Amino acid sequence: MSNNIGNNIKCLIGAGILLLTGLTNSVFAKTANIGVSMVEFDTYLNVVRAEMTSVAKENNAKIQFEDAKSDVGKQLEHIENFINQKVDIIIIVPVDTQGLASILSRVKAANIPLIIVNRYPEVALPENVYYVGSKEIEAGRMQMEYIAQKLNGKGNVAILLGDLASEATRSRTQGVEEIAAKYPDIKIVDKQTAKFFRKEAMDVVSDWLLAGREINAIAANNDEMAIGASLAITQSGAHKDIIIGGIDATADAIAYLQRNLLSVTIFQDGKGQGSGAINIALKVLKGETVDKETWLPFKLVTPENISEYADKNR
Repeated sequence: MSNNIGNNIKCLIGAGILLLTGLTNSVFAKTANIGVSMVEFDTYLNVVRAEMTSVAKENNAKIQFEDAKSDVGKQLEHIENFINQKVDIIIIVPVDTQGLASILSRVKAANIPLIIVNRYPEVALPENVYYVGSKEIEAGRMQMEYIAQKLNGKGNVAILLGDLASEATRSRTQGVEEIAAKYPDIKIVDKQTAKFFRKEAMDVVSDWLLAGREINAIAANNDEMAIGASLAITQSGAHKDIIIGGIDATADAIAYLQRNLLSVTIFQDGKGQGSGAINIALKVLKGETVDKETWLPFKLVTPENISEYADKNR
C-alpha cells in the first residue's frame, strides 16, 4: 500500500513539473510575436532593424516593424496597435526619451514586457522594462578628445545637434563640451540642430560658411550630419582643412573616412543592439532572468584602424 501511495505522489509531482514547464514555455508553443516601433528608419537604425529581423528569423519568431517618423503620437499609436494585436513583447527606439509615461503606463496595464533600444529613457526603468544600448556621453567624449588632439589643443569648434527630444543628443553634446572645457584654447563657437539629418546639416553648415564663421572643427552628433557638413564644405570650395567628426560608423561614414572627407567617427554596435534586443526579448518570454540594462561599448574609428570597422555596420 505504501509503495502505491509513494508512486502516486511521484506521479503527481511529475505532472506538476510538466504543467509548470508547459506554462513557462507556453509562448513558444506558438510563434513568439514581437512588435517593434522605431523613431525613424534611418541609416543606422536600418542596421539595427536588419539584425533584429535576422535573429528573429533564426529563432522562428514573428516580428513586425513600424516607423514613427519622429512623431510621438504615431509611436503611441503603434504601441496601442501592438497591444490590440496581443503581441508577446514590444521593442521601441523611442521618439522622446523624456516623454515615455504614456507608453510605460499602457504596456504595464496590458502586462506586456517592453525593451527600449538605442535611446536611453530619462526615467527609471519600471518592472518588466529593459534597455539595450550604449553610454552616449562616452561617444561625445571620445569624439571631442580626438578632435582636440588633431587641433593641437587650440581652435574653434561648432556642434551639430541631433533631435532635441533625444537623450543621445543631450548626452553626446555633454561629452563634447566636457572634453572641450579641458582645453583653455578650444572654444565652442556655435551649436545648432540638424535633427540627425544629412540635408539639414548641409543647410546649417552652408549658413555658417556664408556668414564667414571661423570654424576649425565640427563635432556632429551622428554620421549623417557629419556627412552633410562634409558635403557643404566641399560645395563651398573652401575651408577644406576643417576637421569633421561623426558618430555611429555607418557604411557611408566609413566610405567618407576612407576618402579623407571625414576625420573620425565613433563605432556604435548596431548589430549588437539589434541581436541583443531580440535575444533578451526571447529570454524574457521564456521566464529567464536578464539584466535590466545591457551596455555595448563605443569604439574610436580613425584612418589608422578603419579596416577593422569597414563591414561592421553594413
